[in-house]
Amino acid sequence: MAPSDLPPSHNDPVHSTPPPPSSGREGGNEHQVHVIGLMIGTALMFIGFLNIFLSISGGFEINEVPFLIYFGGLTIWANAAIETPSIRYGVMGLAVTLALVLFQYGEVLFWHKQMLFWGTIIIVMYFMFVEPKKPAP
Repeated sequence: MAPSDLPPSHNDPVHSTPPPPSSGREGGNEHQVHVIGLMIGTALMFIGFLNIFLSISGGFEINEVPFLIYFGGLTIWANAAIETPSIRYGVMGLAVTLALVLFQYGEVLFWHKQMLFWGTIIIVMYFMFVEPKKPAP
């Protein structure tokens, strides 16, 4: 019989093997969902904004569907991009509320389009000129 087959003596401390460190698969999956949310939210916001911008510049009427697309994209983007829960759910709630109000109103006026246009321009300029926080090494 080999010495490794013998049971440990009572004087020797028993060493349990520590659990293997996680390979980061959970974090990788969370990161992928985060990136997908950013891409889909940005794409929907762009599609809605483009319809609204073209209706402003072309002078034609639109219904509330581009606003619903825009605010739906804003909700998805906020869920993926904003880390502070109170701000995240505040932005998401505001976007859903505005979409429902416009849907209930049923008519898109010129000032609705102008407010969304200039609000989007201000938000884009904010993100262009504010540096993101660098993670600590």
